[in-house]
Amino acid sequence: MTADYNGYWKMISNENFEEYLKALDVNVAIRKIATLLKPDKDITQNGDHFIIKTLSTFRNYNMDFVVGEEFEEDLSGVDDRKCMTTITWDGDKLV
Repeated sequence: MTADYNGYWKMISNENFEEYLKALDVNVAIRKIATLLKPDKDITQNGDHFIIKTLSTFRNYNMDFVVGEEFEEDLSGVDDRKCMTTITWDGDKLV
């Protein structure tokens, strides 16, 4: 059985987040703003189907996906890019 991620989640910390964004080639201005934010996540999960709403004072964006299935992730709420993403389970963690 997979973990239940349903709920409203508040970010407590984001260690190494700027380095992560830099590796994704996010521009420096957006990286600086993003590291100051503490976005909330509103997660709705039905089995392997997830809808994750990221809510912040800067920008909001949504992800709608099924674990194990490739989907187009629209990052227009972050830096106006789109990418193909596959999220999988590693035990009870999403990767």
